[in-house]
Amino acid sequence: MKQARILNDQELEELLTFISTTKSPVRNRTIMLLTHYAGMTPGEVANLKIQHVSNSNGSVVSESTIGEGNDQRVVLFSEKMQTELRLYLQTIDVSNKLAPLFSTQRRDGFSPSSLSQILNGIYKNAGFKGCTSHSGRRGFLTKLYEQGISTNVIMKLAGHKNRQTTLQYSVKNKSEDVLRNAVELLK
Repeated sequence: MKQARILNDQELEELLTFISTTKSPVRNRTIMLLTHYAGMTPGEVANLKIQHVSNSNGSVVSESTIGEGNDQRVVLFSEKMQTELRLYLQTIDVSNKLAPLFSTQRRDGFSPSSLSQILNGIYKNAGFKGCTSHSGRRGFLTKLYEQGISTNVIMKLAGHKNRQTTLQYSVKNKSEDVLRNAVELLK
């Protein structure tokens, strides 16, 4: 199976510029960035409720427990992601904390499949061939490896139960520059 293409920082900026021209730009930007900045899957994003990102006084949280039962994990929101969430929350009614964070035109929440279709459509319409709804998450995890973050930390951030799953994002995704930088760290 071919892996989803990862965007570099400049390409992500180009994608965000394209998103600003879409029908629901703030919503679409926030959805996209949750995959890129928080490493969330489309299914996790689709299942978010307002209560997952906003506490009782309306402030954006820095972390959230998502999933159900044994499939729960903690998602951490960087300051950059918290800012994006804050901007998005200003555009919706947040009075019902149990309501879906992202709604369709009919005010329903998205299914994981429909949200994947939206992400795939945005990538396609923006001209990013090879990108899929998994590109953001894959980029998030790969970039953590490129920054020298340990496999155990990445495994925890990804919510993986199997180390082998996490290792798929490691060495085979590293460029020559990353390998060169690793060697240069030795003093």
